[in-house]
Amino acid sequence: MIKFSLRNRDKTVVELSATTDTWFEDIKFWNMGYELVGGVDEVGRGPLAGPVVAACVILPKWALIEGIVGSGTVRDSKRLSPLRRQQLYDTIMSTAVAVGIGRVEPEEIDRINILNAVRKAMEQAVLTCNPRPDCLLIDALVLKNCSIPQFSLVKGDVRSQAIAAASIIAKVTRDREMMRWAEVYPQYGFEKHKGYGTEEHIENIKRFGLSPIHRRTFCEKFLSSPPLQNL
Repeated sequence: MIKFSLRNRDKTVVELSATTDTWFEDIKFWNMGYELVGGVDEVGRGPLAGPVVAACVILPKWALIEGIVGSGTVRDSKRLSPLRRQQLYDTIMSTAVAVGIGRVEPEEIDRINILNAVRKAMEQAVLTCNPRPDCLLIDALVLKNCSIPQFSLVKGDVRSQAIAAASIIAKVTRDREMMRWAEVYPQYGFEKHKGYGTEEHIENIKRFGLSPIHRRTFCEKFLSSPPLQNL
């Protein structure tokens, strides 16, 4: 981690904002007077199985985490290798002022729909942050049940270091859980696809039916009469 000193802050802001419009999103809100800027993002919106997981990350003011920000730009967390995400996960967890995690299980996703589940997971992530953020940068969503000032950023994980950090925390958290589920239900290959709808995963659903962690509303189209396995 590189932490900019206050005496060099103005020079740093000028240099970074001159070279990019991406990481400047974080700087902009610090300059507006917000001390605890929370980045919020989720993973697991599209899979056929497993929870949706969200994270809220508050990074130290005027801090830059190498590996997320490089050459003046925020790297797309989805393009990082699994090993690099694991490494950055450890760095973020040891550096952050606060990290909150929220999750919604498959059964509730089926009941309230995926968009509401994403919002609920994000709201839980914000609530579990201690200290609580004084503003939120959210990847392309607005939270309806949140009184904290919030700002929705389209493609936020490549515009804000805080959002990118939240994306990494959520992704690694969910991937680790799906690896554990792979040991419980080895027939589905969760260790390879993490619950996403790959051809192999769909074929296994057709062969074995649905496990308790599958999202029934996502999977019924693959089965004429989908059974729920009690495995």
